[in-house]
Amino acid sequence: MKKNRPAQPILPGHFTNDFYLDDEATFEGIEINEMDYSYLTARNLMIRASRMKKVTMQRTRLERVECSNVVFEKCDLSNLDWIGGSFHQVIFDQCKLTGTNFAESYLRDCRFTNCVSNFASFSATNLKNVQFDHCQLNDSEFFESTWKHLFLEYNELTNSNWMNTKMSGLDLSSNEFERIMLSQDRIKDLIVNQEQALIIAAGLGIKIVD
Repeated sequence: MKKNRPAQPILPGHFTNDFYLDDEATFEGIEINEMDYSYLTARNLMIRASRMKKVTMQRTRLERVECSNVVFEKCDLSNLDWIGGSFHQVIFDQCKLTGTNFAESYLRDCRFTNCVSNFASFSATNLKNVQFDHCQLNDSEFFESTWKHLFLEYNELTNSNWMNTKMSGLDLSSNEFERIMLSQDRIKDLIVNQEQALIIAAGLGIKIVD
């Protein structure tokens, strides 16, 4: 594994299946399959060393959730609102994250793989050792985010918003986008390919002639 790539979650050898959404609840070592927790609300929920597969949480609101060493696999978390959450060593694998709100959250050692994350918000998030791999991130929000060791590889980023986010050292070259929103004063040392450079220049109002 390359340096600073997200660390793998540490999971137990045995799981239980006792899980519900309630304020201040703490769960550890759970494995939940094909359950629906949509349209519910909980505050200060804590989930540790657990796995969730094909779980649905559409339009659920989880305030200040804490997830540590958790795997979400093929879950539908569309429009889930977990503003101000804390995520440590968490994997989202083949999940639906359309419109999911991670705003003002802290993510460390997290990986998003083959997720549909269009219209998701990562605004004002703190991202450290985070990887997005083969995800749809069209119309996503990374406004005023801070990051260290952020890896974006083979994603769709059309209409994603990176305004007021420092882009120095970020490598977008393997990703695809037709339009992208960037702050002109924060794109120094951004890594892009030739086609992307033309798109960004056009978006900044630069006229390119033959």
